[in-house]
This record gives sequence, C-alpha cells and structure tokens, in this order.
Amino acid sequence: MNISLFPDVVVNGETIPPAAIAAEAQNHTGPKEKPGIAWRKAAQALTIRALLLQEARRRGQQPEPAELAPGRVETEDEAMIRALLDDALDIAPVTEEAVRREWAKDPDRYRSAPLWDVSHILCVCDPRDEEARMQAEARANALLSKLDGDAKGFARAARESDCGSKEAGGHLGQLGPGDTVPEFETALRSLSDNCITSAPVLSRHGWHIIRLNATAPGQVLPYETVRPKIAQALEKAAWARASRDFIETLASKASIAGASLAPI
Repeated sequence: MNISLFPDVVVNGETIPPAAIAAEAQNHTGPKEKPGIAWRKAAQALTIRALLLQEARRRGQQPEPAELAPGRVETEDEAMIRALLDDALDIAPVTEEAVRREWAKDPDRYRSAPLWDVSHILCVCDPRDEEARMQAEARANALLSKLDGDAKGFARAARESDCGSKEAGGHLGQLGPGDTVPEFETALRSLSDNCITSAPVLSRHGWHIIRLNATAPGQVLPYETVRPKIAQALEKAAWARASRDFIETLASKASIAGASLAPI
C-alpha cells in the first residue's frame, strides 16, 4: 500500500503519523481489491483514540495501569482511556424488568448446546503436503462416489477409513460445539439428519466424509439460568451506546482532517 496516497490525519492539531495508521490497518479487514477501506478504518480508530487521550489529558487523568491478566498490564494510554470512560460515562444499572423483557421477546433463543450423532470416513494426509493432499482428496472422492448418497452403506465404506472409528462403522458418537476441528463442525452444521457431505471436507487431519446420523437440539433454558447472560449483554450494549455518544460529542467539538467518524 502506498501510504503517500492518503492525506495526513490531524486531530486538534495533533498529526497521526502515516506509519502508525499503516500498522493499525493490519488489524482491520477490507476487500483485497480495496486496501483503502482498511486504511480508513485504521485512521478512524486512531482518530477516536487521539480524541479520547486528548480529553483524558485535559481532565488530568493519571491512573495506575491495571493488570489485565497474568503478565499482561495496561499501557499508560489504555489506562488513561479506561479511566476517562469510567469517569465520563453515566450508565444506569440494568433493571430486572429490562432483563425479563429482553428474555420474553423470544425465550427459545436461549438453549443448551445441541448434540450431533456423527459418523465419518477419514483419508488422512498433511494438508501442507500438496501431493499427499491431492492423493488423499482423490481417494476420498472415490469413496464418496461409491456411496452415491447411500447413507445406509456408510458403515461398510468406513472400513477403508484411516480413523480408529472404522471399527465402529465410522461412528464417532455424540459431539457438541467445540468437540471437533472448526472445518468439521462448520460442515456438520450444514447437514440435515441422515445426510452426508456432498464433497470431502479438509481439516488438519486430512479429508473427511461426514454423516450426520441425528441431532438432539438443545433444550430451552429456564429464565434464572440465562438471566446473568442477558444482563451482561444489556450492560455491554448500554456501555457501547454511551461510549459512542461520548465520542460523537468529542468529535463535534474537535477539528479533524484526513479522517471521518462516519460508519465505513
């Protein structure tokens, strides 16, 4: 990216170096064919940061950096922004009425995790080895062609699997969210009961042919169980609204060039 193509970003007379924006842009997404979007997002983020730090200094904020996790301590800038927002934002506590009203919109949203009864056939390979990956994919496609959608013949075909589950017809038992690698779970979520994947699925273990035998949907959870989660979500939403309003107030009084706080 040619950073000289972008204008200088100046916030109340303070220039944000292009190199800082380029570094921040690595933390933002945008279409590959439009690198300017990531740049604008980065410029916006650093503009907001500059506004907050300037206001924190104006108010004389000098907090002690807090420990965020073992071995992870806030930077001075992070501590100043935290202290500023703690001081500036006036957020009303979430009421029991608000929590119950949010829950009542659709209690069915709050369920325990589903369970999937799953079988698979594995053609093992190291995905980083192109030749081995292609050979294993060809083998998996050949097995899939033999099945031709025949879920009943799955156990027989699973005898050729490279997984120990072949002794049980490829049966893996019941799995829940997070029990498998992400690629496997993503494919699993797209299947209906008694269906198999239309193409092999690649993971770090190799190529999988996956069969979803049955799904046990999660049970609707009682209000008292989900209440803390709902209250936390409402608190976060209230904090986000208040901080956004505060930043907009600072921006309305500021002189900003080279960046916009409008949604990107």
